[in-house]
Amino acid sequence: MTDAPAPRPPLDLARLAVPEGWRVEVEEATPSTNAALAERARAGEEPGLVLVTEHQTAGRGRLDRAWETPARASLTFSVLLRPDLPPASWSWIPLLTGYAVQAALADRLPDIALKWPNDVLVDGGDLGAGRKVCGILVERVETDRGPVAVVGVGINVDQTLDELPIALATSVALETGEPVERTGLLGQVLGSLHGLQGLLDDTESLRRAYADVCVTLGRTVDVHLPAGDVRRGEALDIDASGALVVGTDEGTFTVAAGDVVHVRPA
Repeated sequence: MTDAPAPRPPLDLARLAVPEGWRVEVEEATPSTNAALAERARAGEEPGLVLVTEHQTAGRGRLDRAWETPARASLTFSVLLRPDLPPASWSWIPLLTGYAVQAALADRLPDIALKWPNDVLVDGGDLGAGRKVCGILVERVETDRGPVAVVGVGINVDQTLDELPIALATSVALETGEPVERTGLLGQVLGSLHGLQGLLDDTESLRRAYADVCVTLGRTVDVHLPAGDVRRGEALDIDASGALVVGTDEGTFTVAAGDVVHVRPA
């Protein structure tokens, strides 16, 4: 007989530190915060809204991979932004988001790092051994007032091993061995994302900061392409658009996040 899991308290909006100019709504259950926020954006919702769900039942990851979170075990939210950026700089938004989450969690998880383009890993010293603690999906949505970015973040906070979706996943609580107070953690992550937005205006500084915590660089990787081809090489750098530069015996090639299925250790 096993002990029943401890009750998971709801988020407490009264105690949440909300960045200036942003506003937060919490829903008990939502199929997808990205889909719900995109719909509201098309209907005229102003930027700065953060939509949080206590239980996401039909989340979507990159390449439309589906996932669900146990109720009150994660931080699952989407932020509506209207970046004043040239089109070429929009590709940096997912990388900035990953960097902001990594920065927010670094005091709790010293081994936290990034796997290109925007997976947040714990124990990432070996690209293949890193355990995923956060996934990110950024979508560009066209509205009557111009394009907006829907920035979706899912952080595994309190999941047990049995509740994790894949073997190479983890949660903040599993890594720290301590209960995690989700309201305070949400405020920390939102503050980091809000405070680091200015790096989108200085993508060279963002590129250097991102590269410093990206464990993909310097590793031999297999780049899996949509047609089924696999190209092997060394991940050399992040270029000015946020794409990955890979070196092979035949020369270098560059891949953008939208052009690959996986980048995995060789």
